[in-house]
Amino acid sequence: MKKALYSFIYYKILKWKTDVSVPDYDKCVVCAAPHTSNLDLFIGKLFYGAIGRKTSFMMKKEWFFFPIGLIFKAVGGIPVDRQRKTSLVDQMVEQFKNRKKFHLAITPEGTRKCNPNWKKGFYYIALKAQVPIVLIGMDYPSKTISATKVVFPTGDIEKDMHEIKMHYKQYTGKHPELFCLGNI
Repeated sequence: MKKALYSFIYYKILKWKTDVSVPDYDKCVVCAAPHTSNLDLFIGKLFYGAIGRKTSFMMKKEWFFFPIGLIFKAVGGIPVDRQRKTSLVDQMVEQFKNRKKFHLAITPEGTRKCNPNWKKGFYYIALKAQVPIVLIGMDYPSKTISATKVVFPTGDIEKDMHEIKMHYKQYTGKHPELFCLGNI
């Protein structure tokens, strides 16, 4: 039922397309970029639901106020307090350990503004949890979301981040001027 609803909205109403060749892993970190608009979350959730997969995402706890917080939790939102001393990496690794199936979506830029210094938390979560990183690319001009590449973290973050950033060169966000890859 959910998949049919997500598919109807994603494909029929919004007229977006998919290009998916990666396996449906039981556990993975989903690295989604470019992230240049608030719409990205909703279109991304529709995409993931339309292909029959479920994902969770971290979001500032400040967004989880009534009633909108109920909606965010219902669609996989995990409220995080970035002021806590506990490592977000360790908190998310614990989520991977405690769940049979868990896809955690993270935008590496960490903001909707141009940020050439991508956050590396998604990488360290995948490395520590020993799960693959599925690269999801949003391309607004073609209205296509792609899931065609997987990176297995090696521990060589410079090499792996270079490979990840190179993959995202082919995608254009809703606001292209807000997407930065930095030095690659």
